[in-house]
Amino acid sequence: MESNELSPSKTEAKSNLAFEHSQQGKQGAQSGTKSIVSSTVIGVFWLLFIGNLVYLILNFNDMPTWSFGSVLSINGFTLLIWTTVTFFSAIVSSYAGNYLKGFRFQSRFVLLCLGFTLSVMVLVMSNHVVLLIACWLIMGVLMAQLIGIDKTWGEAREAAKFAQRYFLSGALFLATGLLLLAFYSDTFTVSGLSSVVAQLPLYITLPSALCVIAAAIVQSAIYPFHRWLVSAMTSPTPASALMHAGFVNGSGILLSLFAALLFASDTLTILFVIGGFTAIIAQFAKLLQVNVKQKLACSTIAQMGFMIMQCGLGFFNAAVVHLILHGFYKAYLFLSSGEEIAQTNPRKSVALKIKPFQAFVVLLFGGLGAVLFMFWTGKGFHLDSSLFLTLIVAITVGQVTYNIVNEQSLSTIQKITVPPLLFITGIGVYTLLYNAVSHLMADMPMVAKAIPLSWPQVIFGIIFLVGFFIMKLGVYQKIPWLYVKLMNITQPFNKSVSTYTSKSV
Repeated sequence: MESNELSPSKTEAKSNLAFEHSQQGKQGAQSGTKSIVSSTVIGVFWLLFIGNLVYLILNFNDMPTWSFGSVLSINGFTLLIWTTVTFFSAIVSSYAGNYLKGFRFQSRFVLLCLGFTLSVMVLVMSNHVVLLIACWLIMGVLMAQLIGIDKTWGEAREAAKFAQRYFLSGALFLATGLLLLAFYSDTFTVSGLSSVVAQLPLYITLPSALCVIAAAIVQSAIYPFHRWLVSAMTSPTPASALMHAGFVNGSGILLSLFAALLFASDTLTILFVIGGFTAIIAQFAKLLQVNVKQKLACSTIAQMGFMIMQCGLGFFNAAVVHLILHGFYKAYLFLSSGEEIAQTNPRKSVALKIKPFQAFVVLLFGGLGAVLFMFWTGKGFHLDSSLFLTLIVAITVGQVTYNIVNEQSLSTIQKITVPPLLFITGIGVYTLLYNAVSHLMADMPMVAKAIPLSWPQVIFGIIFLVGFFIMKLGVYQKIPWLYVKLMNITQPFNKSVSTYTSKSV
């Protein structure tokens, strides 16, 4: 007699089939939800960017200022940073939409990007010191979460923990410095502190300024606080792009907001020296790296050093221009790093070799670039800190010229005509952006004030030039202890180093 009941094997098979269909349905639903979340956030970023950009353009000549009690304040600088950060977030999240497709933490990534972007936007319009400190803390926490976005990857978790310790210490420094000022002066607004800080005693302004500087250089990975950045290579490429194009640039924003404090405490020379040493060390270290991301990390540290130098010279508006241009450049480099890996073969560093005529062309165009920079920006006409910016421009133009005249595939005519076209165009674009940023920051105190030359600045300027030529001439290769030292200081946190058994994104 046949039974109408299914046998155990048939029942189990049917159950398994139903379970598989159920799981597939759940996965499909989850995938659809992730796609909706990602698309929505990306759309929000692009809408914010377009809205900010349009408003900035339409009101450029007559930018209004809004104040919401003692808590929030919106001005031209606010709109400038909003436009910049929303653009970077839109680009990175759009790239991540394809790059992280199928990644189980994709929705978490875009939501963290949204949270980070909003925290930066609130930061730049914060007028109350407590709100500003809170936003600075949130920025660090969210960036640490982005570094360790893959919760199943042990090295990523360790890198996130390592970085978060730095970010929390930076927030503690900032809180200590600003609250000391606030309680002593009984003023808890950023605008109020800027107006009274010049009348406060040095024993208050000096430790406060040092704390603010410490918070800034921690976030920008300035030496000796650079290890968190070289240890953060476990983060997905989109997170790295947001980190290098946006997060590290926060120091330029912070220092610009408290420029009056730095002038009142006479701490600008400290910024200049710290930034300069970092720029030299990181440029040396970059030459020793074989990993593309590590090279980019050292490059970022060096550029942050240059930005801090500009703050130390009293040109906070130039530092903001630098952070914008660096953001564009570094976002492009990170998002195209895969192509760089595919097309680049390891090669030894080549020492500087230049013929007399090439040297003449390099010096000539470097000098012409500096003169053009002086005329178009007004820097360098007086014996003050603007001379250093002019010198950096001359070195940059000279370096570009050397790369061109040393290129074997170019004709003599091309070697003579291409450099002027490049530096005229480059300096022209820089001038337009510099003047625009200066206009938008015009109502901020002490953001574009050249300081008189001092002997420490002159001495360090000479050291900077010597270090630059030691690097370019390849002399460092003949100094074993320098090589070893540079390799040691650029080593990532040991627990963040990936092994062959690790899972990567």
